[in-house]
Amino acid sequence: MDRKRLRAIILCLLMLSMMCACGGKNKPAAEENPDVQQSAGEEQPAAFTGDLIISAEDAVALIGSDDVIFVDCTGEADRGTIKGAVATTWQDMCTCSEEYGSAGDDTWGKIPEPEDLSARLGALGLDKNKQIITLGHTLKGWGEDARIAWELRAAGYENVRIVDGGIDALFDAGAEKQSAASDPVPCEVAVDDLDRTHVMETSELAANFDQYKIVDVRTGDEYNGATKYGEAKGGHIKGAVFVPYLDLFQKDGTLKTNDEITAMFEAQGVNKTDRVVAYCTGGIRSAYVQMVLEMCGYETTFNYDQSYWNWCVDNEVE
Repeated sequence: MDRKRLRAIILCLLMLSMMCACGGKNKPAAEENPDVQQSAGEEQPAAFTGDLIISAEDAVALIGSDDVIFVDCTGEADRGTIKGAVATTWQDMCTCSEEYGSAGDDTWGKIPEPEDLSARLGALGLDKNKQIITLGHTLKGWGEDARIAWELRAAGYENVRIVDGGIDALFDAGAEKQSAASDPVPCEVAVDDLDRTHVMETSELAANFDQYKIVDVRTGDEYNGATKYGEAKGGHIKGAVFVPYLDLFQKDGTLKTNDEITAMFEAQGVNKTDRVVAYCTGGIRSAYVQMVLEMCGYETTFNYDQSYWNWCVDNEVE
């Protein structure tokens, strides 16, 4: 090959290389970098869904609405809560005063009778015609928001939800804070009867024990015998499977996905067609679990409100 032809070939290759480089500069960034395009199209991690729960972002948008009442159930509202929230505790909404005895007694720790409950709810200003959103802690709490929501549903409230991630998620989402709870505006509340669809009684569980799949949602040391809260004796209800309340949540305190939670319970032999009874120490953490299982499609679920405190006094444990 003579030198002229060789120089011509080299010149053509150089021109072709420059044209490709210039063309590349005019391409959109996503075409230049396939990884950028893939990242932009990725879906956000799935969130838990259900009609009894609301995201923190959606809840923040409702703050200040005349049709919504936020209820701080943490027991810490005097240290600050979200703007406009009223406050109560699970103890204030159940039979936990001295007139009912103490933890473990047959009359202690239950939903009050309709007339009594009507008065308590009316004093708190919980209008049945409004949406009620309860606030608690998840990872550092007992699910107090769910216990109150569970009682409200039994009292006939049709629009009750808990915040995914609790009050901490609300603050992270930009909720305005005030130094203490707002004063409630009392209203008339009529609870004619209690809906016991998701309520389990000690007498029923003892009488028909073999008909239920029983789930202990306490901590591992409680399940294995630790008595942290004045229980008459340690252990757990005979045959109960162990699925801790805290295992419902991701590291940020929001719920795991419906599929993840379902898989967790199915791994312990708890299926969607079972008659499932959740219990803890006093029916607070287990109220949260009952509502979550219901939203995951479990057909028949109960919260045992008196839970281990009452059961272990007269019934068999292991």
